[in-house]
Amino acid sequence: MLDVRGLRKEYKRHLAVNDLTFNVQPGEIIGLLGPNGAGKTTALRCIAGILRPTGGEVFINGFDVVQDQARAKANLAFVPEVPALYELLTVEEHLKFIAMCFKRMDLFESQKETLLSRYRLSDKRNELVATLSKGMRQKLSVACALIHDANVLLFDEPLIGIDPEGARELKDEITRARDAGAAILISTHLLDTAEKLCDRLLIVQRGILRAQGTVAELREQFGTADQSLEDIFLSITAEDSPPVLSA
Repeated sequence: MLDVRGLRKEYKRHLAVNDLTFNVQPGEIIGLLGPNGAGKTTALRCIAGILRPTGGEVFINGFDVVQDQARAKANLAFVPEVPALYELLTVEEHLKFIAMCFKRMDLFESQKETLLSRYRLSDKRNELVATLSKGMRQKLSVACALIHDANVLLFDEPLIGIDPEGARELKDEITRARDAGAAILISTHLLDTAEKLCDRLLIVQRGILRAQGTVAELREQFGTADQSLEDIFLSITAEDSPPVLSA
């Protein structure tokens, strides 16, 4: 469903993403891990079509994000770390607007009440986005991503700012989407969450993919059977660590 081939993004003299290649299959959750400045958000924005890659290709359901944007994005949802919402729309108007943009008003009525209830937004439906707390904005951003029934989901630090109850519900939602056949890519600094939630992990540093695999595979290659993911992550991303990449 999601196929990234040799993705490269340059900013003047800075190489943010360098030859990033991986894929996410239907019914799979991939965790994108890395230190601050590793290129995770840049990679997600290139995949989502927000940034134009300097090189490489990104295919969503077989459609090129650069050459065939409309069809590539038709079944894509992206939840950014900082919600980008329209402050003069109400919560319900926001959901309706997104459904209209994706031409999925056939889903709006059936999905709306479910999502409003699930993310504790029902009593906020007629309130302007400008009045919402940071956590409520993040919940609305997630609800908007799910309103058009996308099958490729991108999340950039989705649990930041959400209360424990909302975080638990979002993790359950991600698992439900995976079980329904969606391909999911999540950038996160929460290693314990990544270990429990993700099927495979990608570890990047300075824009380079240094390691990938299941937690068990990473332990086998770079640590010991009882070593924590945190220790393995810190070892792989150590400043003097040479590039390493599993098959």
